[in-house]
Amino acid sequence: MDVEALYNTYFHDVYLYLCSVSRDESLAEELTQETFFRALKSSGQFRGDCDVRVWLCQIAKNLYLNHCKKQKHLTGNEIPESEADPHVSVEEQIADSEQAMKIHRILHEMKDPQKEVFSLRVFGELSFRQIGDLFGKTESWARVTFHRAKLTIIEALEESK
Repeated sequence: MDVEALYNTYFHDVYLYLCSVSRDESLAEELTQETFFRALKSSGQFRGDCDVRVWLCQIAKNLYLNHCKKQKHLTGNEIPESEADPHVSVEEQIADSEQAMKIHRILHEMKDPQKEVFSLRVFGELSFRQIGDLFGKTESWARVTFHRAKLTIIEALEESK
């Protein structure tokens, strides 16, 4: 396994994934570096039964969860700020900071996989195909899950008015 080629090919995808889940660019960069270090150490354990991108994102996800446990980051009281994707109407609402907090609260309460799919699509800017690959599902599954998450957010926003 050529680690340099792996790094050059997948660095951006892993970084965007970590940005979407951590909402912290410097943490995402640090964890991305650690992800490739861990991948190098355990390259012999890669069985090839999934896409390399999926394997790397699983390593990244585990590193992020370990980081959260160490930092006691998952207290439920904090909602990190993030940048919005201005291409979809719900995401356009994130530009308003009060509305952004409402949306982040809704996302915080939302169950996986909708929560993660929405974050990966909006904040991580991953394609539906990439999201489907991460979950071991189809591109259509990712689209439907994103759509349902979006509807959940819209409904919750309307109820809070």
